[in-house]
Amino acid sequence: MTLPRIAVDAMGGDEGVRVMVEGAALARRQHADFQFLLVGDQPRIEAALENHPGMRGASEILHCDDVVGGDELPSRAMRRAKTTSMGLAVNAVKTGAAGAAVSAGNTGALMAMSKIALRTLPGIDRPALAAIMPTLQAHDVVMLDLGANTEADARNLVQFAVMGAAYSRIVNGFERPVVRLLNIGTEEIKGTEELRDAAAMLTAASARTDGGLALEFDGFVESDKINRGETHVVVTDGFSGNIALKAIEGSARFVTDLLRQAFTSSLRSKVGFLVSRPATELLKHHLDPNNHNGAVFLGLNGVVVKSHGSANAKGVANAVAVAARLLENKLTERIAHDLGALGQDALGRNGKARGDNGSEAAA
Repeated sequence: MTLPRIAVDAMGGDEGVRVMVEGAALARRQHADFQFLLVGDQPRIEAALENHPGMRGASEILHCDDVVGGDELPSRAMRRAKTTSMGLAVNAVKTGAAGAAVSAGNTGALMAMSKIALRTLPGIDRPALAAIMPTLQAHDVVMLDLGANTEADARNLVQFAVMGAAYSRIVNGFERPVVRLLNIGTEEIKGTEELRDAAAMLTAASARTDGGLALEFDGFVESDKINRGETHVVVTDGFSGNIALKAIEGSARFVTDLLRQAFTSSLRSKVGFLVSRPATELLKHHLDPNNHNGAVFLGLNGVVVKSHGSANAKGVANAVAVAARLLENKLTERIAHDLGALGQDALGRNGKARGDNGSEAAA
């Protein structure tokens, strides 16, 4: 299959052009059919390409020297969507010049630009930011929303569940992913009214005998069970999801730093490190966020992938690979199909949609 080319915002991220081009080149070494539209300052991109001659024939450069700042308000960045590398990368998806866009820039600005340029799929009130995280099992867990919407009503949460399940079927290969709502307890009486209403809708929809939903809803999950691997998809609002994500990332860094201190505290500890090095290297690989880099804006008429701003070349390559995989497996078509199978009547009267004026991204 010949994939559409991928637009890369070469100016985004903490290190910008060098890492973004190096990451794209690494992705192409792993997948020789990848083609790129590199958006950013042409002289700097050409200089970076000198170190990756194999990228020359696979890349086109779209010159742009205007960059969205990391701390820039999304509303301000939106006014420069037609002049910034981020805005032009997203617009390439809109015009068909690229099949997907990858950026490591400002999350809120990327969401705002993507939502305005690409619009949401029919039946989706708000897009959601989804990512995969490691578990104790052989599979990863999909979690959404991670910051696109600080609030979500029951209808939004049901839509997030449908989108997350479609994503899980692609990245993990589950025919009917197990979906749970993030809550402060697993009992049915726990949580907000929105959570309980969403649970009731998903329970009713997943119990249908006509095979309407390609997921298995299994109630609530607490945050300490997210990485156990018992759940394939965790659904929540962007405020709670972003807090949970950063707590998990912080815990992973804490464990890594604690082990580093422990293994360097004495000569005996250093000897112990050498003996246990294979195990610690496996742990390091499992906890390295670059190995799971590439969050996706689900629910849009197009594929947009957000790379972590501090990602290295390996992380950027993984984000590019995520974009390509979603194109190959027709993510947007799968979501549209699943929403059609769900039917608007299944959403019920609870959790009436708030419209299209959601708050700016929390991430």
